[in-house]
Amino acid sequence: SDDAELLWRLARASRDLAQLSSTSAEEKRQLAYEALEYAKKALEKNESNFAAHKWYAICLSDVGDFEGIKTKIGNAIVIKEHFQRAIELNPKDATTIHLIGIWCYSFAEMPWYQRKIAATLFATPPTSTFQEALRYFHMAEEADPNFYSKNLLFLGKTYLKLNNKKMALLWLSKAKEYPAHTEEDKQV
Repeated sequence: SDDAELLWRLARASRDLAQLSSTSAEEKRQLAYEALEYAKKALEKNESNFAAHKWYAICLSDVGDFEGIKTKIGNAIVIKEHFQRAIELNPKDATTIHLIGIWCYSFAEMPWYQRKIAATLFATPPTSTFQEALRYFHMAEEADPNFYSKNLLFLGKTYLKLNNKKMALLWLSKAKEYPAHTEEDKQV
């Protein structure tokens, strides 16, 4: 299809199917690559579509799970760039802001041996800090307060990493009290 709106939605639908616990490992892999193709086509059709950038980044990250650490780290810069572009195009999309916070948290938390691998493979490997992650999680809350239990959880986890137990407790309590609407909410 030529419609970028339809294509990014097909990417999201394929990814949603891949995330189901009933989906086999081989189907998950196939759906992840299919989702990435849809997202790529959506971007080709409309570079100004924030959702196309968002879903391209999400799907590229998913495919990285099947490709190994070298590819995953190599894709990380591209993923962050697409999240940033999505935020430029739609600064009020709390989910994208949250996802770039997750990106920052993941690289801040990266084990030393993975940093070592990244440093040998790439001249300038991706890095981040818990402070940067925290900034994005707060920005997401400002854009849409209490929109997502996982954002509340990561605010708490990030404050724990920064040794601020009082703020960690505040946000972790909010996450615990969050009404479970989805399967993911129940896991939080």
